[in-house]
Amino acid sequence: MTPQIMTEITAMPIPGHIDPVPVPREVTPRADGRVDLIGLSRTQIAALFLEAGLDAKAAKLRAKQVFHWLYHRGVTEFEAMTDIAKTMRPWLAQRFVIGRPEVVEAQVSNDGTRKWLLRTADAHDFEMVFIPDATRGTLCVSSQVGCTLNCRFCHTGTMRLVRNLTPGEIVGQVMLARDVLGEWPRGSMAALDIHDDFDDAEDDESSDYTPDGRLLTNIVMMGMGEPLYNFEHVRDALKVVMDGDGLALSKRRITLSTSGVVPMMARAGEEIGVNLAVSLHAVTKEVRDEIVPINRKFGIEDLLQACADYPGASNARRITFEYVMLKDKNDRDSDAHELVRLLRHYGLPAKVNLIPFNPWPGAPYECSTPEQIKRFAKIVFDAGISAPVRTPRGRDIDAACGQLKTAAERKSRAEVDRLLEEKQAALG
Repeated sequence: MTPQIMTEITAMPIPGHIDPVPVPREVTPRADGRVDLIGLSRTQIAALFLEAGLDAKAAKLRAKQVFHWLYHRGVTEFEAMTDIAKTMRPWLAQRFVIGRPEVVEAQVSNDGTRKWLLRTADAHDFEMVFIPDATRGTLCVSSQVGCTLNCRFCHTGTMRLVRNLTPGEIVGQVMLARDVLGEWPRGSMAALDIHDDFDDAEDDESSDYTPDGRLLTNIVMMGMGEPLYNFEHVRDALKVVMDGDGLALSKRRITLSTSGVVPMMARAGEEIGVNLAVSLHAVTKEVRDEIVPINRKFGIEDLLQACADYPGASNARRITFEYVMLKDKNDRDSDAHELVRLLRHYGLPAKVNLIPFNPWPGAPYECSTPEQIKRFAKIVFDAGISAPVRTPRGRDIDAACGQLKTAAERKSRAEVDRLLEEKQAALG
């Protein structure tokens, strides 16, 4: 039960032969002593209210009410909580706050994709992206400030990892997106000015409540960072997002993407239970070691076995394998046939997302040709495995897959180490 501010953190090791598992860190108190409630469960909120002086029954009741207002109605002020007595609202405001990430910059792509540069309370920047489609709206959520994985095709991987995001900072992205999209019940409720007409809990206007349709229908943990290297905070945040009395997003509409942190995959299936996506990107040890360095720690065979063992995986709930198409690196016909062989060998209920590479300045790869991408997709599809080619979105605002990176970052330690490694290899 702590506020969503963290102390300054030193960068963590880059991957490879070292396993960069970050140690969970406690958040530090706000300067004003108040606690941010965003990211906390009903149980945690009730415990805070109990510590603040309410009796157990009152703490439980108030926690239920506040949880509803926070996550179902999206209010940002306690004065808007109209079924809580007027005398209680100042008591809450003196002790607690309802936070949102600070927006540094917001951009909208020509195709409707939105990207936000956000800032934590301790002045670290990270990004989130919203991708609208005809039948769904997907929010790409970050789990860390920066990333430690150093995948060679990924722009985010050239950043240093600063720290994990807290549950409040993860949930806060969802809250902010719904604020911007205006899809809380009655929009943002900003136009309502009804709280002064009510004196106690009997005066709730909930009988007039009608929810609006949702634009944000899906969440993917595919923003900055490796979610399974921030497992506890991601788990706790997603449990809040999935809570039926709050944001109420079904676990079938949430996807967690991992580059292959094998020891944590079973726990993710058991303790979170959302859909799994795996950043595969290669079918041989040599190529995957190069472009996804975590493969040096957890190899393809171990990764695919962990996928086969993932709780809940079935033909009705397939595992998605992400595969970025890199010219003359992983896009040969033989690579496609080997991909099919591996998926069949491990009996995986699979879908393969083929992702045209999004170039960025200094990137060491080129995108496969459209013709070769089609050939690759046909080979996989003809084997009975779904293999759609993902349409690049938000390229004009650097919001496409693998492009998230705050513009002000200097050359990271990961880049320096990688350049040193390449220089040593060149010298023999």
